[in-house]
Amino acid sequence: MKAKSFERGILSNYDYKKSTNKVGLAFVIVVILIMVGSMVYPILSTLFNGLKANTEVNSFPPRFLPSEWHFDNYDTGWNYIDLTQFLGNTLAIFLGNMIVTVVVLGLAAFSLSKLNVPFRKGIYFFFMITLFIPPSTYIIPNFLNLRDLGLLNSYWAFWLPAGASAFFLLLLKNFFDDIHHEMFEAARIDGASEWGSFIRIALPLSIPIFSTLAIFVFSSAWNEWFWPSLVMQSDDTYPLATAIYKYVIQARRLDLNIRFAILTMVMLPPIVVFLLFQKYIMRGLQLGGVKG
Repeated sequence: MKAKSFERGILSNYDYKKSTNKVGLAFVIVVILIMVGSMVYPILSTLFNGLKANTEVNSFPPRFLPSEWHFDNYDTGWNYIDLTQFLGNTLAIFLGNMIVTVVVLGLAAFSLSKLNVPFRKGIYFFFMITLFIPPSTYIIPNFLNLRDLGLLNSYWAFWLPAGASAFFLLLLKNFFDDIHHEMFEAARIDGASEWGSFIRIALPLSIPIFSTLAIFVFSSAWNEWFWPSLVMQSDDTYPLATAIYKYVIQARRLDLNIRFAILTMVMLPPIVVFLLFQKYIMRGLQLGGVKG
């Protein structure tokens, strides 16, 4: 019978018998546990504080677990502000940003990668230079441009800048570069247009990278609060993060346990999204279309 073969890891069973390796492994495990605890503790603390009575949240010394579980805090927090309306605004921003990313940045990256665009290297490096510019330096110019275009207090204030993400352009172009050029040459011989090549070949092969970008776009739309507070001038158009900052974080007469309950409800969806789709992040960044 053929013996089963196992891949050898970094450390073998023989290596584990050495005391120095055991000490090193124990140190690594301790560091990992500290890192995990520092990340998980704020999440669990927010969750449990949302289940406490307000007097217990303000008590000293603080208790990690609630002595009495008040699940009605979440019902009170849900009815405190219209979370569904602000959630709808956030999803509208996300969907618009994603469509602009696919159409504008996808076509731009495809053109720079597969078409004979004049001075395409210069154009590409021009976009890459913007990665070295701090985002805080162009907040005011973007605001003034949107004001002059009459796009303030509209979702176009988010959708239009989404089409100028140099980082997303870099990821998409690198992905398109790995797709064999012969596939598009064969499509042109068969009479396909450049638009048809993008729709029928490039776009289906780019599902992994667009899945990765969808996670990034969703995270940005969910967490961004400062820019919407500048460009949105009516309360009913705020995304969720801005509404939380204005009506929950800055609220003066809202009990702490209700605040934590609202923050927990807002915090859990992106965590769930990341846990469900985390595999697409590395896959999207590493896959290169069709490999030869």
